[in-house]
Amino acid sequence: MTSPVPHILIAAARKSSGKTSVSLGLARALTQAGMVVQTYKKGPDYIDPLWLEQASGRPCYNLDFNTMSTEEILSTFKQNLNGADIAIIETNKGLFDGIDVTGKDSNAQLAKLLGSPIVLVLDTVGMTRGIAPLLHGYQSFDADIKISGVVLNKTGGPRHEGKLRAAIDHYNKLPVIGALPRNTTLAVEERHLGLTTPGEISGALPLIDALAGAVGQGVDIDAIIAIAETSTAEPADKPATDFSTGDVTIGIARDAAFGFYYADDLEALNRAGAKLVFFDATKDKQLPEIDGLFIGGGFPETNMESLSQNSALREQIKNLIHMGLPTYAECGGLMYLCERLMSNGASADMVGVIPGMAVMNKRPQGRGIARLKATDKALWTSGEFNVHEFHYASIEGLPGDLDYAYEITRGYGIDGKQDGIVIKNMVANFCHLRQTERCTWADNFVEFVRKHKNRQT
Repeated sequence: MTSPVPHILIAAARKSSGKTSVSLGLARALTQAGMVVQTYKKGPDYIDPLWLEQASGRPCYNLDFNTMSTEEILSTFKQNLNGADIAIIETNKGLFDGIDVTGKDSNAQLAKLLGSPIVLVLDTVGMTRGIAPLLHGYQSFDADIKISGVVLNKTGGPRHEGKLRAAIDHYNKLPVIGALPRNTTLAVEERHLGLTTPGEISGALPLIDALAGAVGQGVDIDAIIAIAETSTAEPADKPATDFSTGDVTIGIARDAAFGFYYADDLEALNRAGAKLVFFDATKDKQLPEIDGLFIGGGFPETNMESLSQNSALREQIKNLIHMGLPTYAECGGLMYLCERLMSNGASADMVGVIPGMAVMNKRPQGRGIARLKATDKALWTSGEFNVHEFHYASIEGLPGDLDYAYEITRGYGIDGKQDGIVIKNMVANFCHLRQTERCTWADNFVEFVRKHKNRQT
């Protein structure tokens, strides 16, 4: 019989307050102490979950009101608690931020849904007594949430920390469970998609271990555990997965260039009957034996040279797609399938299936929640559903007679009107899909691959 699992939600007053560093350090410190830590990330995000997975040694799962129903959020949360001693949910932006003006998709709403106590991480730069009215507003804004403690981040020294603690003790009566001084050596470098991916940082684990050391020294870990124990959740049964089994085989690019995959999407592909095999598009000279191909998002622009130099793989992928290999590509994968990729004045040859050039721009071309409506050219999706996008790239030189899988009803996609270029049995879009009850793309893609395989045999 499984035991209830304590959980805690790490939030902030605004983005870039240090909640990711605290979440990473906390997850790693608890893991090093012998606890099994399950992490979650609120909202659509690929990069933070990669870091959190490295910190805990377990896949991190996303909880997103804009693509998931409340029932799916609860199910995803509870199913992945199995075997865990504690769960940490890292939020996005500020505690009360979201698209909906009434807060239906906010971090506070997630805390209410899961019953999670909240630890608030506050960036204290330039602040002393003013921290009290800020906290008072957060405490009184929504009576249905429970802020159980505060971590003071980027304090300027013992005197500054003392002033902050005195103000909170006098006005807010909230426990200060930790204080972290300014330490640029522990900062996780930010970039245009959020945080740098662990795969492109030399020595990612030492940095995470350093964060764990800082959190272990500056934060009362026992107080964190005690707060988490004020609310527990019963784990739910989860269908088993085994990526090495399946009646069709799907090759997935996973390397320094491509790494944006939801853990539960990969599990959904496997449960639908796909054996998953991973390859490195920057190094492997040929694909494994596969029936279908999935190239997710990532940073092809920072790996442009190695991708281009691997001409044997590029040529094989091009030939197979033209021969009808079922292929799905998202964002970075779309860019890789273009004729060329240009970034910072340099350009390089890519696969060449899509007749256009991917160009990196200085400003985002599409960002945030988007909505797609499948056209009659869509190969394995239908209806209308929410997705997300965040890309600096645009595609230039596309001919006007291409087929598209989607109309854009919110967002930008490829040109503000369309997304999902369809060529043969390939669909490539800027928007990222999520396997949910509203968008069963993984189930449908596997079935599409299966039917194509059966026709070939």
